[in-house]
Amino acid sequence: MAKKTNDDVLAPVTLAVGQEDLLLDRAVQEVVAAARAADADTDVRDLSSDQLQPGTLAELTSPSLFAERKVVVVRNAQDLSADTIKELKGYFGSPAEEITLVLLHAGGAKGKGLLDAARKAGAREVACPKKTKPADRLSFVRGEFRAQGRAATPEACQSLVDAIGSDLRELASAVSQLTADVEGTIDEAVVGRYYTGRAEASSFTVADRAVEGRAAEALEALRWSLATGVAPVLITSALAQGVRAIGKLSSARGGRPADLARELGMPPWKIDRVRQQMRGWTPDGVAVALRAVAEADEGVKGGGDDPEYALEKAVVIIARAARAARSRGRA
Repeated sequence: MAKKTNDDVLAPVTLAVGQEDLLLDRAVQEVVAAARAADADTDVRDLSSDQLQPGTLAELTSPSLFAERKVVVVRNAQDLSADTIKELKGYFGSPAEEITLVLLHAGGAKGKGLLDAARKAGAREVACPKKTKPADRLSFVRGEFRAQGRAATPEACQSLVDAIGSDLRELASAVSQLTADVEGTIDEAVVGRYYTGRAEASSFTVADRAVEGRAAEALEALRWSLATGVAPVLITSALAQGVRAIGKLSSARGGRPADLARELGMPPWKIDRVRQQMRGWTPDGVAVALRAVAEADEGVKGGGDDPEYALEKAVVIIARAARAARSRGRA
């Protein structure tokens, strides 16, 4: 396969390497968008590793009667079978025209031979690493504002990271919401109005009240959030983050908030808050709450007829689990 420069989005093979789901999805979306800009009828095939069996690649890349452009996406490529990897290595040497192969690979030792072969053949590569450090997430937020063509003060970016935490999807959604709703430079006061305080009833207020067992207040905050335009997906993300924080902290070693913050990837102030919220919670309770969040997430992403009802149901289940936890804590 001829060498391709890294800025050739429609190179025959693109490697998206890392474990950050948002960045992996964006790498795929970039290729698909470029392919459809070149040919609106581009056929996109999105496969998991177990769907790409020996012989499947040959079928997908065989010449089409209509000579259509095609994008073939293979997720979790590190899990492909040895026979399939052998076929891929052969394909790298003679890729099909009008076809772009996108391999999503977690990186690391597993399946490294596939990565090495694709790189040697000149594949385009997109890095998609986890943003594990607060400084990385801060840089991500700044980049999101720049990509939207908007100015945000350093204090505003830091406040957003402190309020939302490590979920890149939620950080990206928050930036999109702020840039859509606010004119001019986005400062710390704007972030505060959206993401702190009962008056704005942010998604995090909903989550905090739910995990504290305060169902009525959580439902009130939920309805206010939806009425003021907060995206349902932001709320499910906040609920998931709130429940997971309890699970993480309950299983972590004891220590100072600053030490735990480094270990768990949370700001120190959040450690103190979660400690207050987690009294009495058990692993079973956390599992019940996470299942409720997963069902709500499916409901707001098209799996149900009424996203608002899906969210209300999740809030009630989480709050019920929290009240049971608090009852145990007082016993």
